[in-house]
Amino acid sequence: MTSTISNQVMWNRLISVVEEQAQALVRTAFSTSVREAGDLSAGVYDTSGNMLAQAVTGTPGHVNAMADAVAHFIAAIGQDNILEQDVYITNDPWLGTGHRHDITVVSPAFHNGVHVGFFGCTAHITDIGGRGFGADANDVFEEGLGIPIMKFADAGVVDKTLVKIIRENVREPDQLVGDVYALATCNEVGQRRLIEMMTEFKLDGLDGIASFILENSRRATLERIAALPGGSATGEMTIDGFDKPITLKVKLDIEGDRLVCDFAGSSGVDKKGINVPLVYTKAYACYALKCAIAPEIPNNTASLAPFEITAPEGTIVNAPPPAPVALRHVIGHMIPDTVYDALDKILPGKVPAEGAGCLCNFQVSLRPRMDAPAPESARRSEVLTFNSGGSGARPALDGMSATAFPSGVMTMPVEATEHAGPIIIWRKELRPGSGGVGKQRGGLGQFMEVGAVEGHEFDFSAMFDRVNHPARGRRGGGNGAATTISRSDGSAMRGKGKQFVPHGQRVMLAFPGGAGYGNARDRDLAAIKSDLARGYITPESARDDYGLSNSDIASVIQAAKLGEDA
Repeated sequence: MTSTISNQVMWNRLISVVEEQAQALVRTAFSTSVREAGDLSAGVYDTSGNMLAQAVTGTPGHVNAMADAVAHFIAAIGQDNILEQDVYITNDPWLGTGHRHDITVVSPAFHNGVHVGFFGCTAHITDIGGRGFGADANDVFEEGLGIPIMKFADAGVVDKTLVKIIRENVREPDQLVGDVYALATCNEVGQRRLIEMMTEFKLDGLDGIASFILENSRRATLERIAALPGGSATGEMTIDGFDKPITLKVKLDIEGDRLVCDFAGSSGVDKKGINVPLVYTKAYACYALKCAIAPEIPNNTASLAPFEITAPEGTIVNAPPPAPVALRHVIGHMIPDTVYDALDKILPGKVPAEGAGCLCNFQVSLRPRMDAPAPESARRSEVLTFNSGGSGARPALDGMSATAFPSGVMTMPVEATEHAGPIIIWRKELRPGSGGVGKQRGGLGQFMEVGAVEGHEFDFSAMFDRVNHPARGRRGGGNGAATTISRSDGSAMRGKGKQFVPHGQRVMLAFPGGAGYGNARDRDLAAIKSDLARGYITPESARDDYGLSNSDIASVIQAAKLGEDA
């Protein structure tokens, strides 16, 4: 009989296995969004498709959505058609992780000829054809090549016809096909480590450890919910949308054995590609609740099950096919702040102020200039870069600057971005004064200035929010700064959509700050002076918002200047 200690060791080992699986994907992926930003997921599942463990590296939108995905693969492939060395694939937004730019690959694991489980992984790829990554499509068919759940490899034999179809329909065929092989390879790495573990612990299957993981995770989560005060509250949030504001509404009910979030009353499906499949809404609503209530309980099917997420079909957070969904993250990343607007009314002092929310992504489609002869070295290229605004201040801590919450992906280095194509990042630095004031200050956003190598023009696909609706402060805290975007000639640009940038012009960006928490006049004096010395806040804000005297301001600035000179 396996002891509790042995089961715990094996549980920890499974988490290590899937983390190695994820790191194998990071090392072998072609797309910079995976290699540099960690926009991926990796997990291990039992033979019924229940997620047993997930990698630490990855995003909630991928990982939590993947909790439902493997069951769809089992249903589509059929139990009798699951063979050793198979590899399955899809980018179906409603059966995978929310849009066609995510490739999901699932591989069955066998031990001594017996099927014992599955490994699954997801990666965001740079291009899938169609209109390209952006909000401009009118339906999902315009958003690129759709790959139904099917076999990429049948008993180890790759479907070359599928590979040819993929290559013929995308702008970066080497990258995409390379990423698919990287996904398959990382699953293989996970399988090897799993078999080593099973051999070491003399396991014939995963049923025993699966029961231990799922039973303990569910019990621990239910205990956390039971300890909460019961009650009901509503939350609401208005954000930019594509060409008109979008309202998100949620009703949160804390019951004895479950937490229910219902998004009835949210805006309807939009005509452009900012809609969210329900699987992605579930992923980020569950993530918000787990962060607040049970952050240390590992994610798996059972620890997520007590969080019930519903939304009427036809709302922007439960968009049915063929709605365009390419930028589902722009809305989806705002779901946690909407949930926290409700949760704060039941559990005051628990959740942060609003932050930037969605990632500050953009894609640049570069080509030789068309208005005059271009140099022979000019070339076409697709460059996708991930960036972040500031996160909201927490009840006892400042917000984090240029840090992605809730997605958790990393900001991509300038060097990696410029290596991917003929793009130049002229400026990338923190944005002073962009964090909302408060007892705890909001995190700062960033400035960026983007152009192309001489001889190129480009289309700039903007994927921003918080232009007209900045992050709101909590418990008396101030709002974060709004997003701004323009060309270097002063021409205004839209927060979403593909826009032409002629040769010689640059895109000037200011990403949003997180909001503040609590009354600014209650902030620690040393923290105010430190912020001023570092340039995080302006002298005007130090005086008007935080109450610092003119003499103190002058003294801090003088000391900071002397430190720089030294």
